Formats: sequence, structure tokens, C-alpha cells
Amino acid sequence: MSELQELEEAIDAAWDVGDDAEIARAEAAIERTVQLLDQGVVRCAELVDGEWVAREWAKKAILLYFRLRKLEPDQAGPFRYYDKVPLKQNYEELGVRVVPPAVARHGAFLSRGVVMMPSYVNIGAWVGPGTMVDTWATVGSCAQIGAGVHLSGGVGIGGVLEPPQATPVIIEDGAFVGSRCIVVEGAVIGERAVLGANVVITASTPIIDVTGSQPVEHRGHVPPRSVVVPGTREKDFAAGTYHLPAALIIGERSASTDLKTSLNDALRGFGVAV
Repeated sequence: MSELQELEEAIDAAWDVGDDAEIARAEAAIERTVQLLDQGVVRCAELVDGEWVAREWAKKAILLYFRLRKLEPDQAGPFRYYDKVPLKQNYEELGVRVVPPAVARHGAFLSRGVVMMPSYVNIGAWVGPGTMVDTWATVGSCAQIGAGVHLSGGVGIGGVLEPPQATPVIIEDGAFVGSRCIVVEGAVIGERAVLGANVVITASTPIIDVTGSQPVEHRGHVPPRSVVVPGTREKDFAAGTYHLPAALIIGERSASTDLKTSLNDALRGFGVAV
């Protein structure tokens, strides 16, 4: 039996029993799993036959880790903290640029070449190589951020820790997420998709492709290379007709927009704010 299989069995057993004594007996397995999450060896979601699937036992390990840990003081330079989870360390060795006062928690994985402006990455998250986490962007627990992604200023990537079987938010390789976007509830942003400023994507947000003669609607998933802007859709209520939030696919990212130097100009060509 492999180490990962042994860890999975121990954590599932502790989770199923759920009492403090059983969780304490599984402490070594829980701590080891969080360490492997921190190293990127274990992830909270994986791609299986083209579909993202939650790795439940890894998410359970994080929840059990919270039960095991006690609040302790911590310090980074002039900044003081009081928390259950220590801060991530060894950024120079990892090849990650971190601008004060950016924070990543132990149990989050940052690939080589990641840049963290003053921002936040939570436990269980996985961030791919060369990705920019811009100022005041947040990457929630267990979110999976691909390679070469740009999370612009103020972006909110939601955490999906509970229930363990729920798939976290996925931002696939090369996606561009514009300023103040919100992506939550396990939504998937496809490879090289572009979200204009202030787009909100939830599991139930209508994502409407308006590029053809008839609208095509998606939920919880932005197709690869889509260019998306905020929109609204009318809905009738007893009190009248009102506009509810929607996201509109207005085009497809072309090869010319793949160069970072031309991306903003190309978006403006679609009339997209960035």
C-alpha cells in the first residue's frame, strides 16, 4: 500500500468516527497530509477524464487539522498574528516572489515563478507556475489556480472547504481574471478564458454566449478562451420585472491576445474593462 493510500485510510477512519480521541490518533497522518498539500504533492482536486473532482480525504484532513491545532501567536516582521495555522515560509528556496504584506498559509502550494503582490492564499489552495496574484486578490481554501494565470487587483476566488465532496473553484491555465471579479461555489473558468472587470461567477450565474444568432447558456463553467463581461437578464416577479446579474460571453480570445503585451488592447477591442 502506498503512503497516500495509508494516509487516506487513516483520515477517512478519523473522519467517520469523529471524536477527539480518534482524531488525536490520526494526528501524524493529518499533519503529513497538510505537509504534502504545502509541497504540492497532494491536491484538493484533480482532473479525471476531463472533469475536475474533489479529493475528499485531503479536504477532510484540513478540517481535522483545524480541530487538532490550537491558537498560537505568530510574527512576520512587524506583523503579528494569532491563529491555528502557521504562515508559509522559505519563499526564496521556492522561487516565489512575495511583496509585503502578502500572506500564504501553511498547506497552500505556490509553484516556482508565482508572484504575490499584497494578497492572500489560504490553506489547501494550489497556485501554478508563473501566476500573478495581484494586489488585494484572495485565493480561498482549496482553490486550484493554473499556470500563467493573472488574478487582477481585488479578485475574490472563493474557498470551498465544506462539504468535502464539493469541488473547489478552478481557474485553468492561462486565464485572465479582471479587477474585482468574484468566482465562487466551485465554478470552473476554462483555459485562457478572459473575465472583464466586475464579472461575478457562481454555481447558478447564467453564463450566456451571445455571439451567435441564439443565446447559449452555461452554468458554473466558463468555456475555454471565452471573453466574458458583466450583464443582466430580465426576470418577472409579482412586484414587477427586474434585472438579475448574468455573465455574457461576447467573443473568443484569439491567438493575438495570448501575448501579455497585447492582452489589454485586445480586451478593449471587445469593449471589455480590465
